[in-house]
Amino acid sequence: MPVTQQRYYTPEEYLELEEAADYKSEYLDGQIIPMAHESINHNYIGGNFAAALNFAFKKLNYQVFFFQMRLCIPKKRIYTYPDVIIVAGNVDCYHKRTDIILNPQVIIEVLSKSTKAYDYHDKFEAYRTIPTFKEYLLIDQNRIYVEQFSKTGKKQWALREYDEEDEAISLVTVPFEISLQDLYNKVRFELRESEGESTDMEIIEG
Repeated sequence: MPVTQQRYYTPEEYLELEEAADYKSEYLDGQIIPMAHESINHNYIGGNFAAALNFAFKKLNYQVFFFQMRLCIPKKRIYTYPDVIIVAGNVDCYHKRTDIILNPQVIIEVLSKSTKAYDYHDKFEAYRTIPTFKEYLLIDQNRIYVEQFSKTGKKQWALREYDEEDEAISLVTVPFEISLQDLYNKVRFELRESEGESTDMEIIEG
């Protein structure tokens, strides 16, 4: 049987393909990976968090981006779309492109079955190469459970867990708090990911 050779793309090729694509894809050091479709719960949680942030930061110098904003991680040759990004102060854009951010301070990811392990390990490792990155939240969409990582020193991160509806999440590096009740507003845990969210991660080959 002939061996199929993996096609690798340059960042420039990826960005050109992404401009014309009907769906979003991530770029991982030469590979293009289509992103999983978002479930209803995923959308509610990300939207609830972003809406609360925008209201809280209305008169503060923090910028909030969600779902559609691409993040570049130069040291890992990665382009990805975090669910929510908080930037402190001015936004630093990649090569003056207003659709690619370089300087996140806080990143929030809503976990999916297909990406949970990646978000926990490889993605978090890649995010930690970004000098401005100081805080990371991982939100479960199938139960009330949030993990919050905050940077305490060089190569040191503290973990806090939230799993009760009457708790409130307080961000460590920015002035913001949200109750788990508000975060999970309208979320229905009986809706499983398989009803609305693809669990396949397929690498595009050329």
